[in-house]
Amino acid sequence: MSSELLSETAGRQPVFRMAYQERHSRLTTFFRLILAIPPTFVLGLWSIALWVTVPVSWFALLFTGRYPRGLYDFHASFARYNTFVSGYSYLASDRWPGFSGTSPGYPVQLAVGPPLERYDRVKVALRIVLVIVPALIAYAMGLVMSVAAIIAWFAIVFTGKLPQGIFQMLHLGMSYVVRVTPYYLLLTEDWPQFTQAEDREVLAAGEPALPAPPAGSGPRGDERGASELPGGFEPPSPPAGSS
Repeated sequence: MSSELLSETAGRQPVFRMAYQERHSRLTTFFRLILAIPPTFVLGLWSIALWVTVPVSWFALLFTGRYPRGLYDFHASFARYNTFVSGYSYLASDRWPGFSGTSPGYPVQLAVGPPLERYDRVKVALRIVLVIVPALIAYAMGLVMSVAAIIAWFAIVFTGKLPQGIFQMLHLGMSYVVRVTPYYLLLTEDWPQFTQAEDREVLAAGEPALPAPPAGSGPRGDERGASELPGGFEPPSPPAGSS
């Protein structure tokens, strides 16, 4: 992901990308509810910590207008891992998501830029009220995801392929659901757009391509490149073959 795009998303609108994978393993799809339990359990344990860290972040933002960088990175990693797990659980990806907030080349990704220099304290103070509308939209989009995943399960089990139309349905629902997560976590201060440019491209063409990170990006800390900031994109790995 380019540094320009990350600059545009800094503290505002995260960007969701989901690469189309036509062929899926029938075997792992058939047992997906079971296989998704371990990463979902890890995500659940991770979310327990949010009950402490998000209120701490709220008070820090309210009194200083700044997001503590350590908490920002922690929450951005959670938002990214939540995207991995959602992609695997809802059959958007056939690849095991692992147990961390990093998974190079994962086909379902969320990019969250660096924090804003200053946050609007009024928006922070009223977040519990402002979050109601996007939460209702996310609930509706979650239903879309669930219906699409059920249809996808039957299609893949019987044919080994994810239909393009179902992929688009999954993409539409998942895009909003995962992009609203940073808003819940105070990483962004504006409502996520109902659709983003990438969503409209998928609905029109159905097969987005994920950008490769720039050469020379470092692996950790301040040495890493812009594409490796919390939630940065990685190029997708080749799709797994069907069983």
